Amino acid sequence: MKIATWNINGIKARQENLVRWLEMASPDIVCLQEIKSVDENFPAPPFQDLGYHVETHGQKGFNGVALLSKKAPEDVQRGFSDGHDDDQSRYIEGVFSVKGGVIRVASIYLPNGNPVDTPKYPYKLAWMERLKALAKERLSLEEPLVLAGDYNVIPRPCDCHDPAVWAGDALFLPQTREAFSELLGLGLYDAVAGADEAGGQYTFWDYQAGAWQKNNGIRIDHMLLSAEAADRLVATSIDKGVRSWEKPSDHVPVICQFDCDWA
Repeated sequence: MKIATWNINGIKARQENLVRWLEMASPDIVCLQEIKSVDENFPAPPFQDLGYHVETHGQKGFNGVALLSKKAPEDVQRGFSDGHDDDQSRYIEGVFSVKGGVIRVASIYLPNGNPVDTPKYPYKLAWMERLKALAKERLSLEEPLVLAGDYNVIPRPCDCHDPAVWAGDALFLPQTREAFSELLGLGLYDAVAGADEAGGQYTFWDYQAGAWQKNNGIRIDHMLLSAEAADRLVATSIDKGVRSWEKPSDHVPVICQFDCDWA
């Protein structure tokens, strides 16, 4: 089973690229972020024609997350269920039947948090606390869990081309990295970091200043796995070549392959 995450940066602008990539990579489940579309306007037919079931949690012009899967989920949760009002669409979770039980997969678009001297940064940290509470609850189920998405967190200095450039950015501030570390401390496994401890494995290159051509990237798209999912992990990869396509997203897909089959 192949599970992928990709911040598509606008589904309408990137629809053809997504179709092309799905035909090439054939993932079983895809977690999309920044679809920038309300649910009723999401262009589902081209993906359904490829055999994908589509679940969205959209928002007009901003944010928005989706799950594309070769098999329909047994259950879907949109947003957190912690009683807090939140008009930003940043979390969708699906439960899928597999041989021997279920696998729970979430698509996450964590707040950016910039500028840090505005309410956006406290909102980011509070959102991370809410995610940590949800992750703790999910981990107590002791089932395969994949929390995938654009976390807008650079976990380590080796996850960016130049730490000095990012020193004052919400993605790299000590409080941000500590909150991410606390999330991992619950028992989640960082699949990309685990595959290459040396770093330099980037998932995002800005459109400006020739970042892609200079490989001035950062790693902010993460696949965090419960122990039950990590035990089934076979391989992790970053599909960097997609960044060179025409009209690309500034993010690229991250893929985990698991020793797991549909029921």
